[in-house]
Amino acid sequence: MPQNVPEELCRTIEMLYRSESGRILATLARLLGDLDVAEEAMHEAFAAALDTWPQAGVPDQPRPWLISTARFKAIDGMRRRARFDSAQKDLALYLEARINEAPYDDDEIEDDRLRLIFTCCHPALPPEGQLALTLREVCGLTTEEIARAFLVPPATLAQRIVRAKAKIREASIPYEVPSPQELPERLSAVLHVIYLVFNEGYSAAAGAEVTRAELTGEAIRLGRLLTELQPEPEVIGLLAMMLLQESRRAARTSPTGELILLENQDRSLWNREQIAEGVALLEKALKSRRFGSYTLQAAIAAVHAEAESVTVTDWRQIVALYDRLVRIQPSPVVHLNRAVAIAMCDGAEAGLTHIDAVLEHGELANYYLAHSARADMYRRLGRTAEARSSYEKALALTQQEPERQFLQERIRQLN
Repeated sequence: MPQNVPEELCRTIEMLYRSESGRILATLARLLGDLDVAEEAMHEAFAAALDTWPQAGVPDQPRPWLISTARFKAIDGMRRRARFDSAQKDLALYLEARINEAPYDDDEIEDDRLRLIFTCCHPALPPEGQLALTLREVCGLTTEEIARAFLVPPATLAQRIVRAKAKIREASIPYEVPSPQELPERLSAVLHVIYLVFNEGYSAAAGAEVTRAELTGEAIRLGRLLTELQPEPEVIGLLAMMLLQESRRAARTSPTGELILLENQDRSLWNREQIAEGVALLEKALKSRRFGSYTLQAAIAAVHAEAESVTVTDWRQIVALYDRLVRIQPSPVVHLNRAVAIAMCDGAEAGLTHIDAVLEHGELANYYLAHSARADMYRRLGRTAEARSSYEKALALTQQEPERQFLQERIRQLN
């Protein structure tokens, strides 16, 4: 903790960084035209807050204060560099004028992250670079969190980010939403990024909490912006899916943070407004015959959301939807989810057969939910030793504390 800064103020600034740094960075990227310069200016602004706010107090509107301070820090940096490098003088004058003239009202700030996402998802960047850069710079995930999502070493992921930034500079990629003619080819990567952000928020890869509400909330906000910009069926379907999944968040953990499975959730805690909005959006997306995987996932979530309990859930319909989903997105995780749905229809033995078939391919060997699902099938079949072994594999692979506690309790019950 910095010296002479009250602990409460440090926590406030830390919370502001977590919730606002993505928006601030996106606005600074537009104003400054360079992601690295924007990052440096943003960090200097937060450092200035630590120096200034203990005496002056936290501003009523911290985000504009931080953006304004970062702008001045960037201008000062340009002036210093211009003194030592005459070639930088004209650039410094141009950027200073641009910074001073550029608007940064609330509407502009709200649109900036969408601009930055489209920039980070530019087709000139390789797909892995698009995703890594957007998740890191726009959404604030750490390099380690993204590396886990991609199943690559953090050093490899960091290099992807560095190369993507360099490509943006070298190709002079503008920080703007593409034209209507360019938009369709750019949507796929942007949708995937928003989907990954939501998934990390819905089920955190590590840490003390099951969910990260700031990430799910941000993904939904970005989904709304994109729906207004381009109301294509899959854009609408993704927003519907996120709302339907997010509607269950309050029921997914106990007041003390323990994980609660779907079958044990208090459905009165589900957010009915989000369910109603999600279902309405889903119906709109389904009217088109051009929907895809996100809309199908929303349809699956809707079946759960509209059921009064697990026992009366239409699992046959869910399996049928997964059958359609695996035809257009035959990923191992989709096959695993389908196998769990089959178990709810046809029993644990049938589910176990399908889960074993998925695990045989080896792609989910380090995916803890695959081993947890297999363990649950063994438990339901009374095969205690095999259930314990699979639960222990899952436990060794997860870094999420509530999930670890849940698996440890399952193992204790078997013992």
